[in-house]
Amino acid sequence: MNIKDAKNELLHTIQVYTRKDAHGRYLMPAVRQRPLLLIGPPGIGKTAIMEQVAKECEIGLVSYTITHHTRQSAVGLPVIVKKNFQGKEYSITEYTMSEIIASVYEKMEQTSCKEGILFIDEINCVSETLVPTMLQFLQNKTFGTHPVPEGWIIAAAGNPVEYNRSAREFDIVTLDRVKRIDIEPDLDIWKEYAYAKGLHASVISYLNLKKGHFYHIENTAAGVSFVTARGWEDLSSILFGYEELGLTPDEKLIRQYIQDDDIARDFAAYYQLYAKYRKDYPITELLAGNLSEKEFQSVCGMASSAPSDEQLSVSGLLLDGWNRYFLQFAEEDHFVIHLQETLSQAKTALLAGSSLADFAEQYRNALKIRQQNQLLDSRETDESEKTARILEKCLTEARKKRLNAPEEIIDVLREALSRSATIRKDLAQKTSHALEQGFAFAKAAFHDGPELLFLISDLSHNICAMSFIRTFGCEEYFIFSEKLQFQRERAELLQQIDSAVFNSPG
Repeated sequence: MNIKDAKNELLHTIQVYTRKDAHGRYLMPAVRQRPLLLIGPPGIGKTAIMEQVAKECEIGLVSYTITHHTRQSAVGLPVIVKKNFQGKEYSITEYTMSEIIASVYEKMEQTSCKEGILFIDEINCVSETLVPTMLQFLQNKTFGTHPVPEGWIIAAAGNPVEYNRSAREFDIVTLDRVKRIDIEPDLDIWKEYAYAKGLHASVISYLNLKKGHFYHIENTAAGVSFVTARGWEDLSSILFGYEELGLTPDEKLIRQYIQDDDIARDFAAYYQLYAKYRKDYPITELLAGNLSEKEFQSVCGMASSAPSDEQLSVSGLLLDGWNRYFLQFAEEDHFVIHLQETLSQAKTALLAGSSLADFAEQYRNALKIRQQNQLLDSRETDESEKTARILEKCLTEARKKRLNAPEEIIDVLREALSRSATIRKDLAQKTSHALEQGFAFAKAAFHDGPELLFLISDLSHNICAMSFIRTFGCEEYFIFSEKLQFQRERAELLQQIDSAVFNSPG
């Protein structure tokens, strides 16, 4: 399955495993909660989806790459203790708590999460001395004599043996005690992630042209050459950094991330062309509606007469320009929802007799604790900090106006929310306008060519785009979506006819 389906499978499994009865007892006994075993090529996103799942389920996550551990850190150190059996004292060996199990308890104390995921990466690449320990871990959910705490789900990941010389196959006894999920690379699913993360447009555009270069591993006489999803994402980050500093990415830089000579050379050449197209086509100004009619027609004419590979690259520029609007709106939309919830809580506190100063202080303290325990990502941190500043600004305004009645202070909060809602509304209008401008350009430049259908297809793989279009609409998108669906159905019908004719007797 692809990484998206694997993530959904993880979510569903966790929901089943953590169900409880009316008395708070887990409905599925621990012995039936099979550890999840993700098997897939390196760099495909197995670790990333564990982080996403834990966050979405609001449970803890403890991750370990087991190849970094010795038997002592996994099982614990031996200690000699005295025990009495049938009236006689004996010296026996026990083990201190496993470092890994101890980390689970520490996470529970830090976050107050009683449930979570214990994730062991590269589990089938452990040293010979740790193999029995890992098999015991998967079969009995223990490290040494210390069990994984109740409510914590075991997940592990490994690479197929063809991708890693040190990897080993599990025996049937072990496989019969795990829930195995095999994952394969899928460019379309990865593009959903890439658009949501705002990855560099040149990477997405290039892979649209060279789909076979998305994921590639090959053993050659000179060694292993490979390209992974992780490599493309890391390359995207360094490209942004180089561009912000005014540096020019070259083939030497590309090879540090794309470790296949032919693909690295090919992308380096494409990036140079892409940088040129980005200068030739003022997409940012076009989407904002800042071009004169003459300038607009000139850009359309240039794209219309361009070769097909250039037109596809320009389509990538257009998609990237749109995506900036979608991401900005999604961020503001999510913030307004968070602010509304927080101000609603403040209203409840005020009507219950609390003060806005106390509420703002409690919010700040709670934010500080969540930051210290690394429970917030960068977006959530920015969102919460912005909310805290709005609360403090409302408090300053209320004091300046000498407001004391809860209803008067609630009006101040309501005005603050209204200002943020106005910003959201303005962004929505700008995004809708950018869609109109972009489709007007695309129709004039590409006519009914495949580039338009390419635009529709990629918009359909963009989660933020589809969320916006479902909410605010986009007539051109739906028109071309119907055309795309018609062409697909027509192609399938022709293929069925050809197959029937080819296979008919005589």
